[in-house]
Amino acid sequence: MRILHTSDWHLGRSFHREDLLAAQAAFVDHLVETVKAERVECVLVSGDVYDRALPAVDAVRLCDETLRRIAEHARVVLIAGNHDSARRLGFGSALMDASGVHVRTDFATVGEPVVVGDSAIYGVPYMEPELVRHEWELDDRSHAAALQEAMRRVRADAVRRPEMRTVVLAHAFVTGGEASESERDISVGGSAHVPASVFDGVDYAALGHLHGRWQITDRVRYSGSPLAYSFSEEKHVKGSWLVDLRADGIASEFVEAPVPRRLARVRGRLDDLLADPALDRCEDRWLQVTLTDARRPSAAMERLRRRFPHTLVLGFEPEGGAADAVRTWSGRVRERSPQDIAGDFVAEVADGPATGAERALLDEAFQACRRKEAMA
Repeated sequence: MRILHTSDWHLGRSFHREDLLAAQAAFVDHLVETVKAERVECVLVSGDVYDRALPAVDAVRLCDETLRRIAEHARVVLIAGNHDSARRLGFGSALMDASGVHVRTDFATVGEPVVVGDSAIYGVPYMEPELVRHEWELDDRSHAAALQEAMRRVRADAVRRPEMRTVVLAHAFVTGGEASESERDISVGGSAHVPASVFDGVDYAALGHLHGRWQITDRVRYSGSPLAYSFSEEKHVKGSWLVDLRADGIASEFVEAPVPRRLARVRGRLDDLLADPALDRCEDRWLQVTLTDARRPSAAMERLRRRFPHTLVLGFEPEGGAADAVRTWSGRVRERSPQDIAGDFVAEVADGPATGAERALLDEAFQACRRKEAMA
């Protein structure tokens, strides 16, 4: 069977206030053409269909059009990611099954496959550990524990289908991949990392969540997002995995997606950047600029945009200066978890670090927020 593995569409997302809906629509055109040209039998969408639990109307319209167009040529199996509202995305899923679009958002049904040809395809949606821990009577509240239990249920069903190949969709942070700056942190409530061994024995694990293309093992892979959603993805190659499930193993190739506009990050003194002929290649790119002048130049963004009209982000780190003192707030918190940021606030107002009890209370508050969002 031939499958196309894609994920992390994040329909409705912008890029530093640049509207990406037209670029996302162009990706959809590319996806449908690939399905037709390559005679794909099933498209796997491994979560984060939308960028928000309450997506904009235009994003919903594009998703509706996308699934309708794909379903004219192939089956679709789609799971919820941590950005999606499981209840909203799963609305009407039982009715859509009849059309060949199989939306799986309920963790209680992870052991019930969609059968396509000679393959049993199991959708394991993103699961908040605190939500499934009580239902499944788990001792550990980590993502690994939740996914291990989900896979136990998958294997319990798959053993009854020895003649069929086993394919799993999952939305998680599997060890071996590398995060970018655009994935939402999922570590609240326990460790986010899941070992690849959780998927031992399956013919193919189609992963979502990380925005880069990662081949954890030959059979466990991330397709990554179809578009770049942060400057940390400057060097990513975006697209989807085209996978043939064969009797003797799998064969695959990566199908590159169209690039709406390339990214670049440059740093240096303003006058040098404006005069450097080597930067001609950056004039049509979305640009992140870090200035290193001893003093902040006046009208820096206006001057940059005369040469680089698509400059989106401007930072200032003077040579020999204290970078932390001039970094923007977003830059200072980008790689920190919500608990760490909240802990810093407590330390600031209480003249001392948060106590163990205070950190436990913060964890409980963040877990409650995640549960509320997941159930929205």
